[in-house]
Amino acid sequence: MASDLEQLCSHVNEKIGNIKKTLSLRNCGQEPTLKTILNKTGDDIIIVNELLNKLELEIQYQEQMNSSLKELCESLEEDYKDVEHLEENIPSHLPPVTVTQSSVKGSDLDSEEPLKVVEPAPTKKPPKEQRSIKEIPFITCDEFNGIPAYMKSRLTYCKINEVIEEINKAVISKYKILHQPKKSMNSVARNLYHRFIDQETKDTKGHYFIVEADIKEFTTLKVDKKFHMLLNILRHCRRLSEVRGGGLTRYVIT
Repeated sequence: MASDLEQLCSHVNEKIGNIKKTLSLRNCGQEPTLKTILNKTGDDIIIVNELLNKLELEIQYQEQMNSSLKELCESLEEDYKDVEHLEENIPSHLPPVTVTQSSVKGSDLDSEEPLKVVEPAPTKKPPKEQRSIKEIPFITCDEFNGIPAYMKSRLTYCKINEVIEEINKAVISKYKILHQPKKSMNSVARNLYHRFIDQETKDTKGHYFIVEADIKEFTTLKVDKKFHMLLNILRHCRRLSEVRGGGLTRYVIT
């Protein structure tokens, strides 16, 4: 009981002390000499508060700029990697470019003279006895730009033509076997020959076509969702058409 009374007295005394301090500060504010100082201090507090608000806004702006610069840096790094990849994987279907140098009295080239690009020499026609095999023409830039975005998704111009090149390898490999004399065939080629013949129909007669098994047999391409997406692009660009029958889909070169 005595302890509770002491605590109560201590609490009341603390409150009284706080009231005395408040009244003392209030009285100080009424003195003319101190009132001027207090007003100036109040003005300084307002100015400092405004400066702090401006500083906070500047910090937020700098953080946003830092974030934007990081994103830009990451984007540039990705672009640089893409450029390096393109440089290391130049598609073989692109024509080679040769720069000719013309010497004028042994002097260096004129810096203002345009560089001459030599057209690639035309490929030699195959001998008459060699039967030509129809291949899929590569997609042009204009055709690529005309492909709907939903259809090509993230496929690039170079990637599409790289896959076309692989498909052409399968076409050439298949029809070399079909054009090969039967007497010169080994057992593997003979089995493939009979499979190719069995897959032909009246709708494919006179046309070059392949099936998914040929892609797996003669190329390293994966016959997956992305591959079928690319087949849709080739159908859209009128490079291929489909002939179905007997549970098999034949991709005919148009």
